[in-house]
Amino acid sequence: MSKVAKNTICLWYDADAEDAAAFYAATFPDSSVDGVHRAPGDFPGGREGQVLTVLFTVMGIPCLGINGGSAFKQTEAFSFQIATTDQAETDRYWDAIVSNGGTESACGWCKDKWGLSWQITPLALTEAIIDPDRTAAKRAFEAMMSMGKIDIATIEAARRGIAPN
Repeated sequence: MSKVAKNTICLWYDADAEDAAAFYAATFPDSSVDGVHRAPGDFPGGREGQVLTVLFTVMGIPCLGINGGSAFKQTEAFSFQIATTDQAETDRYWDAIVSNGGTESACGWCKDKWGLSWQITPLALTEAIIDPDRTAAKRAFEAMMSMGKIDIATIEAARRGIAPN
């Protein structure tokens, strides 16, 4: 019997959990596809022998993708928040998700082609919006509110009170 995590995030897919898991494993460090399990019988949305579940890890977080059919869709009520250290890392993750059939959203959020939401959040943004100087925090927050992908230089400039070019 394979080792199963005591607590696993279960994500619903419409027959493409294996593709999603492979993308996450290729995109994020400390990520992998850990098991693909085929259905022993017919199930809603699928047939015996088709992929039913996929065990995978995203940046150390154990997940189970279930090919449950089209009955349920992902929503922004669940998202992965990825803390990035610099603009290059922010760009790399954001661009990987969006260029693979995903969509841009606001304030550092984007959605992958399977409908799962991601918050690509630079640590500089987190630090700026919790700055004890509430005026600096507000300026950074207001700058973030106008962005899709987060631009760290603009956030840091806003925090310091420097108007964007």
